[in-house]
Amino acid sequence: MTTRFSFEFFPPKTEAGAERLLQVHQQLVSLGPEYCSVTYGAGGSTRERTLNTVLAMSASSVPVAPHLSCIGDSRESLKQILGTYRQAGVHRLVALRGDLPSGQVGLGELPYAADLVAFIRESYGQEFHIEVAAYPETHPQAENFEQDLRYFLAKVNAGADAAITQYFYNIDAYWHFCERVRQAGCSIDIVPGIMPITQYSNLMRFSEACGAEIPRWLRKQLAAYADDQDSIRQLGEEVVTRLCQRLLEQGVPSLHFYTMNQLEPCRNIVMNLGLQT
Repeated sequence: MTTRFSFEFFPPKTEAGAERLLQVHQQLVSLGPEYCSVTYGAGGSTRERTLNTVLAMSASSVPVAPHLSCIGDSRESLKQILGTYRQAGVHRLVALRGDLPSGQVGLGELPYAADLVAFIRESYGQEFHIEVAAYPETHPQAENFEQDLRYFLAKVNAGADAAITQYFYNIDAYWHFCERVRQAGCSIDIVPGIMPITQYSNLMRFSEACGAEIPRWLRKQLAAYADDQDSIRQLGEEVVTRLCQRLLEQGVPSLHFYTMNQLEPCRNIVMNLGLQT
């Protein structure tokens, strides 16, 4: 059985960045991913760039799944962009609550991801395959694990088809989350989000913001390498490859790689795992 995997990109800010991204995208899709996703800024702040990136990537035979967030937005505005995606032949979405842009007041007409999923189903039925976010180590804004689990199940009950997790390096947290979801009667795929390790300070900053635990031994080893980027990349590749191997051995449905618009980190891990087709 072929192992499924996917890649995530973010919309670049410049034309030069867009050209580089399409080159990276072209080389990564040659590995045979199931689909690629494109992120969406706070309050839809990258809406046009997300749309343009999705349309450019749609020239490939690999499906593209735009992220869509709802917080601070209106039903009419969301329906317009959904209609644009449908006309462009997009049949897959990642539905998120998102973050309010700085200075904006009010949550909008659809304040939660579950509301967005329900709105998509009400408007378009089963035309879109909908992925939602999952947080094995608990969303940083949730009061506790149980509350976060209820929010996740609300998204599933609203019509989500599958979930992609925040990245993690604590494999027990992922399986505990999956077990609790199954105990609640939910059987959708919960796909691990995989973040390559290429730079110490960026990883620590991202992890602090999203609540992803960096194991103490790994944090200490990365810190010991200081500015030795080659050693950090080598250790990161080994650590993340082993993480993926363990997940695959234990039966995960797929792997979702956060590329950060870079080629080599994800390509190397996919090839280490022998997933390329």
